[in-house]
Amino acid sequence: MSAPHDTALEARVVELETRLAFQEHAMTELSDALAELRIEAARSTELLRRALEDLKLHRGDLMADPASEPPPPHY
Repeated sequence: MSAPHDTALEARVVELETRLAFQEHAMTELSDALAELRIEAARSTELLRRALEDLKLHRGDLMADPASEPPPPHY
């Protein structure tokens, strides 16, 4: 009578070990993906910071006073 009980218990343990292994694998993949996203976010932040610095540096070039520009050729 204990043999079927032992077999069922062993099957449950195997199932739990399989699920645990799957979860550990999934957590490792998620951790790796999160690390990659953090690196990508840091790169994007740096790129945005540089772009904003360039924009601030050239703001005067982009927003020139219209009065200081020569008149169009048809005048």
